[in-house]
Amino acid sequence: MRQPEGGNGGYLWDEEPPPPGPRPLLSRRKVVEAAIAKADAEGVDAVSMRRLATGLGVGTMTLYRYVPSKDDLLVLMNDAVLGEEELPESPSEDWRADLMRVMRLQRSVARRHPWWVETAVGRPPIGPNALRINEFALGALVRFDLDITVMQALVALLKSYVLGAVTARLAEEGVAADAGDALVPWARRLVAEGRHPLTVRYMAEAETWDDDRTFQFGADRVLDGISAMLPGA
Repeated sequence: MRQPEGGNGGYLWDEEPPPPGPRPLLSRRKVVEAAIAKADAEGVDAVSMRRLATGLGVGTMTLYRYVPSKDDLLVLMNDAVLGEEELPESPSEDWRADLMRVMRLQRSVARRHPWWVETAVGRPPIGPNALRINEFALGALVRFDLDITVMQALVALLKSYVLGAVTARLAEEGVAADAGDALVPWARRLVAEGRHPLTVRYMAEAETWDDDRTFQFGADRVLDGISAMLPGA
């Protein structure tokens, strides 16, 4: 992976010192905030250096003084929204509660900023906020004296569950909004054909779970699986 550096040898998430002369109208923070607002309103595909520059009232090349590339901008956006959520300074004595807190933090960010899911897939925790969350999660597991590679794999498993659960929920919401009553005739056909009795039974008898209960059920099962391999948990 390319070294995440900004201008003048600084790291990408270090705020650039202001240049000499009159106070600049922009900063890296303002550029990132504008990009987040655009992604929230129109989706991450709407974020481009040209469109951002137009919205900020500057030339496109001006933005490159603050952010080296669009990919770097996505890195900054991804980490910035993680900073909206708080975590304790250190884990508690309850490892399950701590890991659940991490999953709920990530889910909260993803629900507030759906584009975060797309920018988070495959992205290692290298920004300051991502590192803070990752270190907290590792700290919840360190008492079990596991191999550090195993610990990091378990933390990655938490994130994978969150990304999958949120992606599925967003897709379901989109389908429900588009389908409307179109699925009703299809459901009646399934009943009439009698080839899928368990599916029909589910449609007839299943309790309706809200998104929070569905997420909690899956997260608990993930933690049950982790618990089964932890010595003395």
